[in-house]
Amino acid sequence: MDTPPAAAQRGFTLIELLVSLTLLAILAGAALPLTQLQAQRSKEQELRLALREIRAGIDAFKQASDEGKIEKAADATGYPKSLRQLVEGAIDKTSPDQKRIYFLRRIPRDPFFPDANTPAEQTWALRSYASPPDAPAAGDDVFDVFSLNPQTGLNGRPYREW
Repeated sequence: MDTPPAAAQRGFTLIELLVSLTLLAILAGAALPLTQLQAQRSKEQELRLALREIRAGIDAFKQASDEGKIEKAADATGYPKSLRQLVEGAIDKTSPDQKRIYFLRRIPRDPFFPDANTPAEQTWALRSYASPPDAPAAGDDVFDVFSLNPQTGLNGRPYREW
């Protein structure tokens, strides 16, 4: 039986290993920005859904107030006093059993808020009905919510303006 020559038995050369590692590093370097972009897109989608859910709850509360289903003071706007009120609900004045009307199951978190231990209702900036649109500020009621994140989205608009 013949033994193969020594050159045929050897493995990869150092140069071949370095070229392979360099190619892997280039591919990994190209994949990282795509992964970060996908993570940002995912958070932006969560933000859109959370804003839509909260705003729908605020609008439902206002509609119930305007229809006389829930108690409203004469000088009140009809918007909830806090986001918590959307979850806690309000007594339905038209119900003989005094059942509660609920507007949200839970308050969604702002996905861009950095501290996971902060309660969800504190992850949002609030705008009252009395505040102007160009300078939103909290007040006696909750007319709208927006993100506290100062960054700009992939669409070029700051998250605070969504």
